[in-house]
Amino acid sequence: MSEERFEFGANWRRFLETVDEERVAAAIASLRRLLRVETLAGRRFLDVGSGSGLFSLAAHRLGATVHSFDFDPQSVACTREIQSRFAPAAPDWTIEQGSALDSGYLDQLEPADVVYSWGVLHHTGEMWRAMDLVRERVASGGTLAIALYNDQGEITGRWVGVKRLYQRLPGLLRPLLVGTVGGVMLADRVARSIAGAFVRAATLQNPLQPVRQFSRRLAGPEPRGMHRWYDLVDWVGGWPFEVAKPEDVVDFLSERGFRLRWLTTCGGKLGCNEFVFTRDP
Repeated sequence: MSEERFEFGANWRRFLETVDEERVAAAIASLRRLLRVETLAGRRFLDVGSGSGLFSLAAHRLGATVHSFDFDPQSVACTREIQSRFAPAAPDWTIEQGSALDSGYLDQLEPADVVYSWGVLHHTGEMWRAMDLVRERVASGGTLAIALYNDQGEITGRWVGVKRLYQRLPGLLRPLLVGTVGGVMLADRVARSIAGAFVRAATLQNPLQPVRQFSRRLAGPEPRGMHRWYDLVDWVGGWPFEVAKPEDVVDFLSERGFRLRWLTTCGGKLGCNEFVFTRDP
């Protein structure tokens, strides 16, 4: 594993200050959409890399028996804080420190009906090995739900440079880099929205539609109950960092007895591709 490592848990600690029932409800809705279920009652849910603990809480609220673990001690502490704040009497929710790369630890865990790892395995430093180990924790006929950074080719190489720069900067200058990157990304999206308006005007369509759509996304609630600033900090600083093409992930797991059920891509752009697999009996 790379010696350089972003302080994921410290970022989650700051995010926890923003968590309320509205964010919890958004996380629950997101988990329902991803898994296409209304309830997880009677099912075992393994949260690999629980981070803030928000989605462990969502699974708990949906009725699952939850086991959460994370490599980062601060992330483990965040998950425990979420539990103490929102589910203080939850004997069916256990939280531990552990690594997705530790085969000995994983072998001790009971296979789960749902193994969930959103935006985690690509930060382990050994993404494909982590995926190979984690998929073994899926019970026969169970579900594996993962999200991995999209491979953008040459553009991905530029992001590697940004992340390495973040690691080298002193702490006081890191927010400046995050803000600069965020400003550039926002300007690009504004420019695309304006360009879309001109295209629609030229084709005698309502030119304000793309602008309104962009405004609604910007003003609306953060997806998955997250927070835009802390997501941006995670993106700019998140290291180790790996990416994958959707077809490579599908091939990798198909060869290991998994069948793709749903795939939501980010359209070849920046972001995570979401995969939901079923393990063949």
